[in-house]
Amino acid sequence: MRIAFYAPLKPPDDPVPSGDRRMARLLIGALAARGHQAELASRLRSRDRLGDPERQARLAVLGGRLAARIARRVQARPPAEWPAAWLTYHVYYRAPDWIGLAASAALGIPYLVVEPSHAPKRAAGPWQLGHEATEAAIRTADGVLCMTAADAECVTPLLAAPDRLHRLRPFIEIAPFAAAARQRAAHRAALAGRHNLDPARPWLLTVAMMRRGDKLDSYRVLARALAMLDGDWQLIVAGDGPARPTVEEAFRRFSPDRIRLLGGLSSDALYPLYAAADLFAWPALREAYGMVFLEAQASGLPVVAGADGGVPEVVVDGKTGRLTPPGNSRAFAAALRALLDDPAERQRLGEGARRCMAAHHDLPGAAETLDRALRQAVAGHR
Repeated sequence: MRIAFYAPLKPPDDPVPSGDRRMARLLIGALAARGHQAELASRLRSRDRLGDPERQARLAVLGGRLAARIARRVQARPPAEWPAAWLTYHVYYRAPDWIGLAASAALGIPYLVVEPSHAPKRAAGPWQLGHEATEAAIRTADGVLCMTAADAECVTPLLAAPDRLHRLRPFIEIAPFAAAARQRAAHRAALAGRHNLDPARPWLLTVAMMRRGDKLDSYRVLARALAMLDGDWQLIVAGDGPARPTVEEAFRRFSPDRIRLLGGLSSDALYPLYAAADLFAWPALREAYGMVFLEAQASGLPVVAGADGGVPEVVVDGKTGRLTPPGNSRAFAAALRALLDDPAERQRLGEGARRCMAAHHDLPGAAETLDRALRQAVAGHR
């Protein structure tokens, strides 16, 4: 099937890396894996970060115009070239879908949303318009695919029928991470030489953008935890962003041989980094679920994370890593210390992480769920 695809928070071809861009691309890949063709319907970014009702109203008007334009453009094609369904990825009160509902209605095709979030506390206040648009999208959708139990619980009361809800577990394409992990020794030797790292010492790894808000708060929790951590370890950080000077300041207390800030890296550069590390560490404050945890575990890397947001749905405490109370630096340090002191436990958790990813979070399984939801929506819409 041909699928009209839209990501109001960030389009899949945006030049700035992020988890949202990554998941949008993965969804397109999952569609292709089942023989579907995704066409990017619009690049309009609807995010209103500050809660500006006037901006939301302008975006709503613009979205309506774009929906009419998209519908006219599609209607000018032969019927065989029309999309069979509209799929919008990641709608919530700050980034609602101002286009998809109107465009799909004009074309008479089903409308589906992936990873919607419903926040009743935003029903009044500066994001009211965005909240109302998101709620309308969920209520109208022919199919809703939720990635976390918390989102599913909030969304379910809005659905026109219970069978419109589908659980789509967070996923990645495991193969390149697994392939790199099989070359661990070679990657570790190469990285040690390139970045002056000691291959005999345990390597902690963090992969995260450096921006203010939750990411910076998480970096600060990590720095406080590491300050309580004795022993012989090195931290490797892959990530960059506007808050880098503040992150550097947080790590300035450590001797230069402890910390390596590598800056932003491409996916190809991350594969060997995950493979070469010993332990993945990220406090993950207010994280939706954390793509980096999927990537680390696909590489057979045990994880220490904060049990916030949807993280416990991708990191299984005691089986793939260790979860600690959100924001608790002391508990985070204790979990790191316990695993640094126990290589056998690290190996057990890493093997559990690899098995869990293969069983529950690989792209083929997600593609099957997505295909089933699309076909159900199309059949029910006729």
